[in-house]
Amino acid sequence: MKILKIVLIVVAVLIAVPLVTALFVKKDYGVEREITISKPKQQVFDYIKLLKNQDNFSKWAMMDPNTKKTYTGEDGTVGFVSAWESEITGVGEQEIKKITDGERLDFELRFKKPFEATDFAYMTTESVSENETKVKWGFNGHMNYPMNVMLLFMDMEKMLGDDLSTGLTNLKTVLEKQ
Repeated sequence: MKILKIVLIVVAVLIAVPLVTALFVKKDYGVEREITISKPKQQVFDYIKLLKNQDNFSKWAMMDPNTKKTYTGEDGTVGFVSAWESEITGVGEQEIKKITDGERLDFELRFKKPFEATDFAYMTTESVSENETKVKWGFNGHMNYPMNVMLLFMDMEKMLGDDLSTGLTNLKTVLEKQ
């Protein structure tokens, strides 16, 4: 009986510690990367506003050549949805939520599998010179309690940041070849 009591106390502590810790861990995170592309701002913006073009530069879009994709609406306009289904990247969709022409695109990402989440991403363009454009790509996410405790063990800045940087480098290569 004494051993059972000790086991129950240990189990209770093992459950309680992460739950209490999660109360003090942030729930939101944001990651942003930027690159300068040797092309005029409007040309860069007109390319990135088309979600189908992400197939040519996004690391995530390129991870699985067998991804099944479907589209709803007119690409490059608010309300356009690009959906994916993949053994590697899961199931989800991305919707253009807001466009400030020549300046900024806002997306809503709805992940369905292997986990459910709704996060937000954006891309901005800024003229550096007549033929140079700074592109920023950012991602803002949220993890509800108690799952937010995972943020202690996941370096979102590095994980997502590396993928955003890869995508921006690919974008630079694609656009500067045109």
